[in-house]
Amino acid sequence: MTNAYDRSYLEKARISLGRMLDYAVYDLNYDLPAYWKLFLASSVSTKFERGEAAVLAGRSGVELALMVIGKDDGYEKPLFPEEKSEEYWAGWALAYYQWKTSLSFSQITEFVPIEEIKGLYTPYHEMDIRQFCDRVSELYNERKQQTNLKKRRIAVGLSQSQLAALAGIPIRTIQQYEQGQKDINRARAEYVISLSRVLYCDPQFLLENESSESEKVLTGNQKKGTGL
Repeated sequence: MTNAYDRSYLEKARISLGRMLDYAVYDLNYDLPAYWKLFLASSVSTKFERGEAAVLAGRSGVELALMVIGKDDGYEKPLFPEEKSEEYWAGWALAYYQWKTSLSFSQITEFVPIEEIKGLYTPYHEMDIRQFCDRVSELYNERKQQTNLKKRRIAVGLSQSQLAALAGIPIRTIQQYEQGQKDINRARAEYVISLSRVLYCDPQFLLENESSESEKVLTGNQKKGTGL
């Protein structure tokens, strides 16, 4: 798997993303998930993922934090504490993972949310970065393999038998759709419509995107790196 950008930018990228999140939470007083959504929606995330020098080498983490919210001046230089925050570590570790896998930040945090990544601080901040990468890849691959139907059913809080009863569809059919034994894209239209009504979503949401990225991310000794 090709890395996202040249390794010479990696350490600067890790520090910048870590300081960006730390500054956003502790100086700008943003909720971490809320700020992360702003970051994903901004051009900063795309430029960061591509390893654009103007962002990685030409801007500090504080400057990136302000760029995300559309502000580029009028701030006091923060005094980062010697002991790094969990938010700093989350950015520091995530930047490495994004570089290593070449997945976008949106792809990664769709399945492993930023708050959950921060929650891995204990015990992974004391471990080699490869162990963090292995854990994120495990979570990512496990969740990405779930069908849209299963993810939606779980989100709504229904069992397979409850969904079958409410939608009027045999439970075995639902099991086959969730396990990929049957292609829900070829399902009877009335089945998909009935499922969508019970699950409170658009019928298109339950279909599988055949053009989506399906390759599993690398794990184990295919990753190299050091801890914080």
